[in-house]
Amino acid sequence: MALTGMQIYKQLPKTNCKKCGFPTCMAFAMQVAAKQKAISDCPEISEEATTALSEESAPPIKLVTIGAGDAVFETGQETVMFRHEDKFHRKCGIAFKLESTLSDDEFRAGIEEINSRKYVRVGKEIKVELCAVELDGDGSAERARLAADASAVPIILVGEDPAVMSEAAAAIKAKKPLIYRATAANVDDFIKIAADNGLPLAISAGTLEELADFTVKAKDAGVAELLLSYKGDKVGDTVRFTTQVRRSALISKFRPLGYPIISEFESDSDEIETALIAVAAAKYSGIVIMKGRKAWQLMPNLTLVQDVFTDPQVPNTVDAKLYEIGTPNENSPVMYTTNFSLTYFSVAGEVERSKIPAYICVVETEGLGILNSWAGDKITAEKVIQTLKDQKVADKVKHRKLIIPGLLPVFKAEIEDLSEWKEVIIGPETSREIPGFLNRVWDK
Repeated sequence: MALTGMQIYKQLPKTNCKKCGFPTCMAFAMQVAAKQKAISDCPEISEEATTALSEESAPPIKLVTIGAGDAVFETGQETVMFRHEDKFHRKCGIAFKLESTLSDDEFRAGIEEINSRKYVRVGKEIKVELCAVELDGDGSAERARLAADASAVPIILVGEDPAVMSEAAAAIKAKKPLIYRATAANVDDFIKIAADNGLPLAISAGTLEELADFTVKAKDAGVAELLLSYKGDKVGDTVRFTTQVRRSALISKFRPLGYPIISEFESDSDEIETALIAVAAAKYSGIVIMKGRKAWQLMPNLTLVQDVFTDPQVPNTVDAKLYEIGTPNENSPVMYTTNFSLTYFSVAGEVERSKIPAYICVVETEGLGILNSWAGDKITAEKVIQTLKDQKVADKVKHRKLIIPGLLPVFKAEIEDLSEWKEVIIGPETSREIPGFLNRVWDK
């Protein structure tokens, strides 16, 4: 976090020696706060003061990196309680849990499933981000190696036995797995395993006070990257824990709880687990571990994560240009929409589903949907006509039929009067109606 000039001044020698090029230490401190000078430009500052300033200027929630090479997941470094205050910097990662009771064939199939769970929504990839491998007894190190070799995503090692965890962690430490999780019963052993192998560690405790004590102990032992673990089965307890931790880190500036959160839920109901994961993902968890791996459990939460962790200050747009869906020809339909990503991809997806190749003319509306852009005067009939000309749409087809959004029927007469598109067809109001509409009105 940015430091004020006064906070920096308190750590300076206050001798006004002028060796930094400024008449007073306060003047120098103000320049450092404005990022015009580095703190190292003070020749007389002590090593202790430099360290203190470095720690004070660090983000209130530490960055934690899991994985190595191309398979890396980062969490932490959040700076706000609510997205509208700025943005959430790193999305929540969903991990699939592969239980120790799986046979080797089932385990391999589980890894392949995790690797394949990738989808494209509004032009961006959403996927399972981590693989949680449960360890239990003999053969755990071999199973960890198998996961490390076959998984395309970072690994979480799940277990409670220090001996088993130590062997598995050492076997794949080059992949930088997360050790999950230290409890009051094994915290000293797990801290040593993480420190010896240079791995991130998840820590749990019965109370926040005890959790803070454990993180201090782990940091003093040399464990640089920590996560705070929550495991439960109630919505209220989940929100209470994640919110208290976030407020402690961001508002109270309590460093022992300034780490990202990893959540897991104990429920015999797939529906309840899915709902709890949604709550945790929306309320400050950096990672959530899922036992259920059905598509209907995963997709709502991947969608939620994508929506919550979108930067609200940056319009979600596509390029304003002419798009071809399928392989359209001179007889294919022409329609237009706005450059709001969700609007465009909804329209494009339904056009593709109709099996009728088409041209979609995307109009620049600064990332607003149909009605919002019309209400904000970001789209007009004249702008649509000019966009059609700029994109040379008339050169692509021999007809002059234009399908317009059903929410803007008022454009029909003006476009027909002012342009060469003399047959304007009012389309459906919602994208889901497009396939039936095209198959009904367009002569294939």
